[in-house]
Amino acid sequence: MSQNAATVPGPGEAPLPAANAAVLLRGNARDPERRDRPAIHFEDRVWTHGEYFEECCRWANLFLSRRRSDQPFHIGVLLDNVPEYLFAFGGAALTGATVVGANHTRRGEHLVRDLRHTHCGLLVYEPRHAELIEPIHDDLGLDPADILVVGGSLDDALNAQSADDAGLEPDVDDTWALIFTSGTSDAPKAVICSQRRLLVTGSRMRIMLDLGPDDIGYVCMPLFHSNAVMVGWAPSIIAGASVALARKFSASGWLPDVRRYGATYFNYTGKPLAYILATPEQPDDSDNPLRVAYGNEGAPQVVEEFGRRFGVRVIDAFGATEGGLAVTRVDNPPPGALGLAPDNVKVVDEDGQVLPRATFDANGRLVDPQACVGEIVNVAGVGPFEGYYNNDEANARSTRNGWYWSGDLGYLDEQGFLYFAGRNADWIRVDGENFPAGPIENAVARHPDVLMSAVYGVPDAEAGDQVMTTVVLRDGARFDPEQFAGWIDGQHDLGPKWRPRYVRVTDAMPTSPSNKILKRELVHDKYRPDRTQPDPIWHRPRGAAAYEPFTDKEAEALFQELRAHGRDRFWDL
Repeated sequence: MSQNAATVPGPGEAPLPAANAAVLLRGNARDPERRDRPAIHFEDRVWTHGEYFEECCRWANLFLSRRRSDQPFHIGVLLDNVPEYLFAFGGAALTGATVVGANHTRRGEHLVRDLRHTHCGLLVYEPRHAELIEPIHDDLGLDPADILVVGGSLDDALNAQSADDAGLEPDVDDTWALIFTSGTSDAPKAVICSQRRLLVTGSRMRIMLDLGPDDIGYVCMPLFHSNAVMVGWAPSIIAGASVALARKFSASGWLPDVRRYGATYFNYTGKPLAYILATPEQPDDSDNPLRVAYGNEGAPQVVEEFGRRFGVRVIDAFGATEGGLAVTRVDNPPPGALGLAPDNVKVVDEDGQVLPRATFDANGRLVDPQACVGEIVNVAGVGPFEGYYNNDEANARSTRNGWYWSGDLGYLDEQGFLYFAGRNADWIRVDGENFPAGPIENAVARHPDVLMSAVYGVPDAEAGDQVMTTVVLRDGARFDPEQFAGWIDGQHDLGPKWRPRYVRVTDAMPTSPSNKILKRELVHDKYRPDRTQPDPIWHRPRGAAAYEPFTDKEAEALFQELRAHGRDRFWDL
């Protein structure tokens, strides 16, 4: 499961705003009150709802002209946050096509796998991502004419298309997007999101954020994530409002952009709030148009400080990209609590047995986490979860017993408050991005001195995870901190967020009777020297060229950082 701030509500909580997405976009373009109002701001350009619809029609006609009857109507998109991304969504809305958002931190065989797994029949990318496409061009299984680049072949193809509406009426249950999330397997799973799912979620967010036509959303989280689509963009088309796009998040550029575009709402996931707070405070920081921010994984102290400094209401929520469960936010929850769990949200063991409620000692630390920490499930059903595309095994695993199994670990206190305890050992979330451990393990294992590797997530001081690997070296080999760092940097299939921050060197992995590595024991040990001795731990500070020893001194400093951000409970889990 990938945490995400938006989840589809139950019946009656939010209305379906139109018969389908095509009807909604046509209405925005034809309504005299909306058609000449902004829909998209990007750099120095603005598109009105009327102009946006014209572009969407051109993209729709391109999609129809390239549609093949022998395969799904799936459009791969490898773009930063640029208007073309939203034109593709609009073209898909008008034709019943599906946008497959490719993650540009994936590369090589992993990117090939994502695009082929989702049966993309057309791929759109921009020149800045040519380095990702050119090496795999011949492996995608596409006709060269169906790989289109912005500013080149895509523009030529679009110029040949009419801006007239084809007049199609897609079914509201047609799949509008496949949004990748990471699960318990090595490969990301593609979450099916119908037009209904995105429209209802967008309607809920519009109501929750109290958006109207004058509002402007600032979307700097990547559009291949559900947070940006469901929380940032979808409410804007439902309210007849607009969004300002930033290619990517920049802490120093955030406030200038908010002021430049007049943004009134902002979506986030992961650590952006902490990064923004790390910029030098100015006496006029609260002099900005922003009134509400909505996202997830903000530490309580960060959320409070962000709201104070910038004069904005921050709603930090918990839910799932899949939409299978959500918890209720209440005022003044216990420290670290996600919210009050409804009766249908339980914490269970692998056999589905409900685990006992958590107890805490006099210092507020969790007592016996092994007894109360389990998987968070929805025992009332799967909710609006529409399944994973082309992945029967994952669907069966996530819906066994007729429940929704989140893949996330947590625990409940006596009052019913839910606490997030981490993710299972096979997937990791760094800076709001989810990815599986398997490809990193495979890359680390390629090192000539490494006999065996295990990769897992360990708590980051502010939000989410950092990557840690435990390695067994070959006989006679010694860990070279500078050489290992340089070797890791040279692995082209490891994006920057995938590179291990911590390395544990051990003589033997903990294993099961069937010789499977017991990652849960490694996750429990984390980077704590008191648990990992006599194994040495190494860490790589941000920007460092080599790994450095991680001793009791560094561990104590990290613990204090965790405590400062209200995350010290992760130390003992």
